[in-house]
Amino acid sequence: MRYGIFADVHSNLQALDAVLDAYRKEKIDQYLCVGDVVGYGANPKECIEKIIALETVIVAGNHDWASVDLLSADYFNAYAKEAVLWTKRKLGDGDRRFLESLKLVYKNQDLTLVHGTLHVPENFDYMVDAYSASMTFDLLETSICFVGHYHIAGIFIKDKGDNISYNEDSKLDIKRHNRYIINVGSVGQPRDNNPDACYCIFDNDNKEAQIKRISYDVHTAKKRIIAEGLPRFLGDRLIVGK
Repeated sequence: MRYGIFADVHSNLQALDAVLDAYRKEKIDQYLCVGDVVGYGANPKECIEKIIALETVIVAGNHDWASVDLLSADYFNAYAKEAVLWTKRKLGDGDRRFLESLKLVYKNQDLTLVHGTLHVPENFDYMVDAYSASMTFDLLETSICFVGHYHIAGIFIKDKGDNISYNEDSKLDIKRHNRYIINVGSVGQPRDNNPDACYCIFDNDNKEAQIKRISYDVHTAKKRIIAEGLPRFLGDRLIVGK
């Protein structure tokens, strides 16, 4: 099975289109989204429609839940809160039903998905260090877990001696005795000083995971944010990848 795994689209239609075009060259068997289809960007409805059309397996992100009142908007900073409230006004009934249906965790025989952490996933905590990763490893029932939320791609590895390490390698060979937590980065709002959209491919047959980047029309994405009356900062940050 060859999976296309992505996260944190954040209503950025230009970035999503670029990633989907790249995936079409990769012979993907199943698409998986690790949450936050909406929030920040100018095209929530269009992004939802495209992801539904792919028959994507998706878990809930904090912006997804906040946009349908399953999470308080008070969770967010001022810019994010304004975007949540704007998104709520833009969603149709079908969009809301879709976001309301999203669960926090998905698991199959190959992998697990959660937006933040497996430890209290409804809190949408950030996985930023070995300690926070260890709590997810303790609950992980598969050999590999894919997360998002942090907007920076990276890999936590737990070896057979229970040692946890972290790296930001773009390509990973999966070893049988290790377990892995892979943050797939962000399609629509990378925060690693690289504006290019980030996405992941996981080949379970060949036991290989790869993080990839692709450029997109970031200036149009910025212009649409500003034109919709969203905070200019949300457009400006796309240009610098922060």
